[in-house]
Formats: sequence, C-alpha cells, structure tokens
Amino acid sequence: MRLLILGTGGMANQHAANFKAIEGVSVVGGVDVVPERLAAFCTEHGIANHFTTLEDALAWGEFDAVANVTPDRIHPPTTLQAIAAGKHVFCEKPLATDAIKAMEMTEAIERSGKVGMVNFTYRNSPALQKGRQMVLAGEIGEIRHVEASHLQSWLVGRHWGDWKTESKWLWRLSKKHGSNGALGDIGIHIVDFASYGSGLDVAHVFARLKTFDKAPDHKIGEYDLDANDSFTMNVDFFGGAIGTIQATRTAAGQMDQLRLRVYGETGSIEMIYDTGKSTLRACLGEDVHTATWRDVPFDPVETNYQRFVQAVRAGRAQEPSFRRAANIQKVLDKALASDLSHADEALG
Repeated sequence: MRLLILGTGGMANQHAANFKAIEGVSVVGGVDVVPERLAAFCTEHGIANHFTTLEDALAWGEFDAVANVTPDRIHPPTTLQAIAAGKHVFCEKPLATDAIKAMEMTEAIERSGKVGMVNFTYRNSPALQKGRQMVLAGEIGEIRHVEASHLQSWLVGRHWGDWKTESKWLWRLSKKHGSNGALGDIGIHIVDFASYGSGLDVAHVFARLKTFDKAPDHKIGEYDLDANDSFTMNVDFFGGAIGTIQATRTAAGQMDQLRLRVYGETGSIEMIYDTGKSTLRACLGEDVHTATWRDVPFDPVETNYQRFVQAVRAGRAQEPSFRRAANIQKVLDKALASDLSHADEALG
C-alpha cells in the first residue's frame, strides 16, 4: 500500500513511524502548506515526494491512501477531495468539527466503496478491548452505571512543552483557529472510550463547559483563549444505564489518563489507559461481597494503523469507521447545545 501523509505537524510523525513499520506499506509523499515543515518532515522520514497543496498531490496520484493529519477544520474539504479522487482515507479525529459535516464525509466514503477509518488512538489499549469483550459477554450482567474521565494537565505542567509560547498548543485553546476546546480534542476520545468500552450508545446528555482565565484579556498574540478547558456530562444510555463523562486539561498529576468504570448488576470492570500503560481490573462473582478488585490479564491488540492497512487490502472498512466518528460527533454537538440551553438534549 502506498500512503500519502497530508499535514506534517507533530502527530504526523506518529503516522509515519507506525505505517512505515507495517510490512508492505510505503510512505511515498507528504503534503503541507508550510514548506519548511514539510521539508523537515520528509527528510526525517525518508519521503521522496513533497507537495505544498493537496491538488498537486492528487494530480500526481501515485498513492492508494491518505492519512489526513491536518487541523480539525481542514478534515472535511481535504477528505472529500481525496474520496472524490478514489483514495482510501485514514483521518485523525475528530472527523469534522460538527456532525453535519461528519455525516457528509461518511456518506461520501460509503458511496465510494473506499475504506474510511478514524484514528481514535485509545482504541489501541488492550485493556479497553478486553474489558469490552467481558462486558459484552455478560460477565457483569446488565449495566447500571458508567463513570468515565479523561485527565490531562498540560495547562498546568510543562511535560509536553509550554502552551503559552507554542502554537501547537495555543491553537487548541482558540475557537477561531478551529478548536472546540477540551470537548472537541479529548472529549471525543473519552465519549468513544466510554461508549465503546460499555457497549452502550448515549441517548441523552446534560453538559457543562468551562473556560478558565489564562492570560490578560483572554488572549496571547493572535490566539483568543476562548475554547473550553473542562467539561462534565451527565448522560443516559440507550438500554437504561446512566453515567458521567468528564474531561479536563487542568488535572495536575495526570499526564494523559483515561479511566472507565462500568458497573453492572452482578459485577464491575475498570479499564485504564495512563500515559502509555493499560490496566484492567474487575470485581466479579463472590468478590462483590467483599468489594475485592483483581487485575485481569490481556493480550496485545492490533493498532488502528494495522487495522486500516488490513481493511484497504481486504477492501472492507473496519472500526473505528467514519460512521462511528460521526455518531460520536453528534454527542459532542448535543453537549454544546446543552451547555447553551441549560437543558437535557436528546439524541435520535
């Protein structure tokens, strides 16, 4: 499979490294509107063909698939261009900044017969995959309650750099630069993590979003610091369970932790991804009478990158699909609406 990487910012390095490690995959081209960044990226990863526009890359055309690693708001137009040119697409999350655009992209890829998948990176956690299997197998009975959180701290600590001076962080705080804040950036991950791990879809959401004061006049240079930093959701799931989903970038002491607890009528399962390490625990059987939790072993799982390559070779999309991403975006859109209306919002 011949791959073009569209957008050569920080996350593109993960795409290049992971795809190049898969036998039979060649990264044959790179695209970026910033020539210096493009040249540095292509040199680092040994990519021969450089393009400063997607149009030029499509005119060349010597590739089978596109990894779309552009900023969020650029995903829809560039993905639709690639689909129209007959290319498979592996898109970074979110698929789009609203569900209408995401569904347009979904319908386009499904009509084309090409493979479209979205990089929900935390699906690569073996604890999540094993925990979901246990839930779906009925090991905790009917689900009653769900707790989910995604905690980061880069607004507090400098472990990933200085957000006050680096554009790769500042744009994530600014609506006019295409950001939907913590809700759009990490909320999409934890909503997927919670829904996928529990096997449940969200039916109703009541949300609160918060943007904290971070600089004089809420501005640093060209960046208006107006995107949300934290959110909480109370949710009802189809099937009758209820739960909470929350995320923040201000959780000092937590670099990048996703935690999901699923409580059923006969037991509970906890799935954790914490800065590269996965943990799975359960309270099952007689242990429910002593509130004893035990570690659960799991096997390694294939990554989204590997599944995408398999899907292209088989000519059939795997999860996480464009449709899944569009449905998760619907939950985020309803959360934004709920914050404005101060009311519960229902999903169809």
